[in-house]
Amino acid sequence: MSATVSFEVTSPLGPQAVTLSYARVGRGEPLLLLHGIGHHQQAWDPVVDILATEREVIAVDLPGFGASPSLPGGLPHDLPTMSAALGALCEALDLDRPHVAGNSLGGLLALEMGRAKLVRSVTALSPAGFWTQAERRYAFAVLLGMRQIAERLPLPLVERLSRSAAGRTALTSTIYARPGRRSPEAVVAETLALAGATGFTETLRAGATVRFTDDVPGVPVTIAWGARDRLLIPRQGVRAKRTIPRARLVRLPGCGHVPMNDDPALVARVLLDGSR
Repeated sequence: MSATVSFEVTSPLGPQAVTLSYARVGRGEPLLLLHGIGHHQQAWDPVVDILATEREVIAVDLPGFGASPSLPGGLPHDLPTMSAALGALCEALDLDRPHVAGNSLGGLLALEMGRAKLVRSVTALSPAGFWTQAERRYAFAVLLGMRQIAERLPLPLVERLSRSAAGRTALTSTIYARPGRRSPEAVVAETLALAGATGFTETLRAGATVRFTDDVPGVPVTIAWGARDRLLIPRQGVRAKRTIPRARLVRLPGCGHVPMNDDPALVARVLLDGSR
């Protein structure tokens, strides 16, 4: 069951109120989950029940995605502001340096939180920011194409396509290696989430110049990459390991860019191992 929390983030125009939607389940050390661009907290549903047996899991809709409104005027959707907002979220939810795991954009944000010493461990699944310019342009072109398709498809057609494995493949094969495994309801929901993401354009624009080039000292880091990631190709994981030499680099066989649904048991194990 989702809830909302509001808190203030400092800006050049003074304190700004930010509201985020989140779900909180389980018991144990806190583990904050951050989804990718255009997605929503439900991206983590395949692994939440497994994680909740050993962790208190907090899955968040990032600003301008899912049920969370965009950041208020005066706050850009850039890396420093998003990281500050997530730090303020942790304070508002009384999370004292939680573990954090993120996918894609969420993985980049998780690493930024680790660099800022806001968390006690980082697990990043195919994190953004380790691309060449050509790889970034390719990924952004694919994301824009997915967004345009999601915006243009009538809901009845999305619902009809989602009922067959072939239709789910047509809608989601860019991000899942095994799209037939995604439930029809989840495919419809995430297509609507992509189409309705008010923060998509601003977040994508802010990412055009982003490269993650700093080490993350003093924080345990796990970087995991789907072997069948078609959006951020797996060689970017090798660059991430060079940037963060003490990170543990894990290969996820048979998994795409959003691996949680492709192999929930494997991804849950990586997240639990990374947050010890």
